[in-house]
Amino acid sequence: MNNMKFYKNSLAIHYICSNFGSMTTDTSNKLKKLFKEHVPGIVLLASWLEKNGFSHDLQKYYRRSGWLERIGTGAFIMSKETVNWQGGLFALQSQAKLPVHVGGLTALSLQGYAHYFRFDEETVYLFSQAQIKLPAWFRNYKWENLIKHIQTSILPPEIGLMVFEDKNLSIQIATPERAILECLYLTPNNLDLMECYQVFEGLTNLRPKLMQQLLEACTSVKVKRLFLYMAHKAQHQWLSFIDQSGITMGQGDRSMVKGGVYIPQFHISIPKELAAL
Repeated sequence: MNNMKFYKNSLAIHYICSNFGSMTTDTSNKLKKLFKEHVPGIVLLASWLEKNGFSHDLQKYYRRSGWLERIGTGAFIMSKETVNWQGGLFALQSQAKLPVHVGGLTALSLQGYAHYFRFDEETVYLFSQAQIKLPAWFRNYKWENLIKHIQTSILPPEIGLMVFEDKNLSIQIATPERAILECLYLTPNNLDLMECYQVFEGLTNLRPKLMQQLLEACTSVKVKRLFLYMAHKAQHQWLSFIDQSGITMGQGDRSMVKGGVYIPQFHISIPKELAAL
């Protein structure tokens, strides 16, 4: 924060402290700290503010004074700031401690594996376990991107996640190893198999140990069969370090498309275009 902005905020704090008689010195110091450490563009949750010494009445006063702007029930931004989905997700993860992460193609794009991905136009995929629900303020806010919340328990919540620094925010996203499995989970209804394979070809540096953990823990037979098929097709070197005997592949055939090409090694039917590559 530049000196002029901090100076203006300091004047604002002095005004508020002078006109809000019940404010203690301790609360005043907390407000100064909030202004000083605030990262522009993040959502501030009412529950988080209250835990940090800003009572419900004080929050109402800040709203009336024009310092906070409500964007939904229990959620604020600093007035005259704009907020994007990253700022909203930061609040979900860091303030609400909600176990939801950026996953699939979105996570791969953030790490440079989907160069055609355009964040101002593309769908943003957030993943969580099946029982996790996003709060109404996040679901109802008009984000610039379409947000799709994928609720699935095909992978355990603690494996294959990392912290990603994005526009001064630290958010949790899937590692490439987990993200590609999430992509395959979305095929063929939400993500095209050909598109998925194009990304897969660029995954030359997946970590075999982590990939082994994820494949052994994955409960989706379709995902595991597609992954191993694509890994063989792309001839990635890391595949030789994967112990396929420890990966349960299920019984019976799986069809990804009607009228596809049957791959007997993996008992799957895939699009003709993919088989022809």
